Formats: sequence, structure tokens, C-alpha cells
Amino acid sequence: MASGLSARPDRAGLDKQPSDVAAMFDGVAKRYDITNTVLSFAQDRKWRKLTREALALSRGDVVLDLAAGTAVSTVELERSGATCIAADFSLGMLKAGAHRAVPKVAADALALPFADESFDAATISFGLRNVNDVPTALSELRRVLKPGGRLVICEFSTPTWKPFRVIYLEYLMKALPSVARRVSSNPAAYVYLAESIRDWPDQPGLGRLITDAGFRGVNWHNLTGGIAALHSARRAA
Repeated sequence: MASGLSARPDRAGLDKQPSDVAAMFDGVAKRYDITNTVLSFAQDRKWRKLTREALALSRGDVVLDLAAGTAVSTVELERSGATCIAADFSLGMLKAGAHRAVPKVAADALALPFADESFDAATISFGLRNVNDVPTALSELRRVLKPGGRLVICEFSTPTWKPFRVIYLEYLMKALPSVARRVSSNPAAYVYLAESIRDWPDQPGLGRLITDAGFRGVNWHNLTGGIAALHSARRAA
């Protein structure tokens, strides 16, 4: 969610602009959480829990939850006892989560408003593929992490079993927009989201981007057969 969609946000292949991503997510904010739960068959709740566990947070840690949206993911992270900051480019998303009592900051993933080495850990869930410069976003995450700081990225990925992959892509491009029309406040946005998932790098591809940004120990764990994946790494000193 953090940055950039095209002037026609229903097309993933067009250049992404920060003002457009903010407008699109503002438009889906009101029903965003319930739409995600329906479209993921409630797997989103499990994925949030696994993201928290992968971060291995401790009391006293300060954690950045980038592309936090309505901060439902930040509340999950808080269960660890760490101090968690929700950051998102969309003011509409942050306002939709105003009832969640966690610190919230309006932030562009390409120019984070935090000092160098501010966080013990950082995470971004289902938002990295929406930035218009992924290497810059990863570099910004590295900048705000302390040396050795932990990064976990939860993002849609490529199913590992070919027959399932074919079925999944059919669901993305045909069924998902149909379901979104029934539950979302902005169904056209979910056409974009489906295309952005289809066009996103696979697990090794994202791993290479993370390594190139200056992280070490990059590994990943597939979720739900590879529909999503958790990529973990640490900032090199």
C-alpha cells in the first residue's frame, strides 16, 4: 500500500504514481479488511500471525510496520510486547484504522520519515509490490534498521505446484474481481491487485532483490502452497 499506482489503477503494467496508490487505497479503506478476509478465505489472519512469529520480537524492540493500512497487522505485532509503529501512504487507510490504539504515521516507502537505524525490526505485508521502485523501498528499510536488524516481508508469490498454480491464476484473474464486486467498496482496484500479483517476482526473484539491497541471510517460507511467502533477512552491518 505504501506507494504508487497508475492513473488507471486497474492495470498493473502501467507506471505507478504515489498519488494514485493513495487514492486507490483511500477508496477501498472502508471495507478493506473484510474484503481481504473474504478473498483470502480467512488465510490473512494466519499470515499475520506467522509474520509476527517470523520477526521473533521481544519486549523493548521497536518495530516498523510499513504499508500497515488500517493497522490490523500492527495490532497483531503488538501481541509480542514490542513497540510497533504503523506507517502507510494512504491517509484513508490510516483513518479507517483510527480505532486501533497503535501509533500511526503517514509515510512514503520511498522516503521514510525516520532517522537512520531507528528500528530493531521492520515488516511490510502485501505492500512491496505496489511501490514504483522496489530497490529504493528496500534500501529505505535497510537504512532505518539497526545493524543486524530483522526484516520480514509477507507478500503474494508463486504457487509451487504447477497444477495448483494454474487454478490459482484462473481464480486471480476471473473469480477474484467477481467476488470483489460483491464485498469491496472499489471493485476495480482488485483487478489491479490481481494483475500486480500475477506480475510479481517469484520467491527466488524477490530474494535476489532483498540481497541486492544489502541484507544478508535471506530465506523464505511458503504459505498456503506458495500463494504467499515470508521472506526473512537481516541488515548487514
